[in-house]
Amino acid sequence: MIKKWKVVFPSPNGPDERLAYIYLPDSYQKEPDRRYPVLYMFDGHNVFFDSDATYGKCWGMKEYMDSSKTELIIAAVECNHSPDHGRLKEYSPYNFEDHEFGAIPGFGKSTMQWLVHTFKKDIDERFRTLSDRDHTYIAGSSMGGLMSLYAVLEYNNYFSGAAALSPSVWTNPARIEKLILSARLHRNTRIYIDYGSREMRFHRTMERQFQKVTSLLLKKRVFLTSRIVPYGDHCEACWEKQIPIFMNTLLYEGYR
Repeated sequence: MIKKWKVVFPSPNGPDERLAYIYLPDSYQKEPDRRYPVLYMFDGHNVFFDSDATYGKCWGMKEYMDSSKTELIIAAVECNHSPDHGRLKEYSPYNFEDHEFGAIPGFGKSTMQWLVHTFKKDIDERFRTLSDRDHTYIAGSSMGGLMSLYAVLEYNNYFSGAAALSPSVWTNPARIEKLILSARLHRNTRIYIDYGSREMRFHRTMERQFQKVTSLLLKKRVFLTSRIVPYGDHCEACWEKQIPIFMNTLLYEGYR
């Protein structure tokens, strides 16, 4: 079952109403005393429905969850669709400059503050969640992948695992590397990170930066799954194929 409702997001240009989505397993209605882990996802409009997705193709998370019978709640909020690079601004932890986009101010910290202290709080109050860190995860792709990596490193007291698919670690390499080096992480932190082999051509330094990020994460002794996806592209159809792999990383029982 998927429910939709409106939430108010405090964007830099003033309060902004967004669609929120929540997936509840079939057992949620049948077992009223049961509580569930929660996966938070960025770009909520791309997670469940082709009709809502920016490019007409979603991740297909509902189909995967139903067919695999994974006992997990998924909560997601759509991104900022402002043509003034609204998504880039809200999904970047740091300022960065790019020849295509120009100067982008990073409001990712504010985005995470709202997600942790407002949205997560609301989800935990309204639904039967396991709200503790060990049962709370986060995932996203592209800039949402960068935010997922940022979230598990900077807000490690809230998230025990993250899936960062095709993360935009090219945006501000120095700050991202500093973030990893300075992060104080619980011992059972697990991270899934990938990049498509066909994506490497999009950014000249991407291969070097992906290797650097992976190497630094290993030095932090996180439980890491790092992949170059064979013939992987920067699109929802490709990210959908990675769902079984990153879900296994997040939910693997041996981490607890």
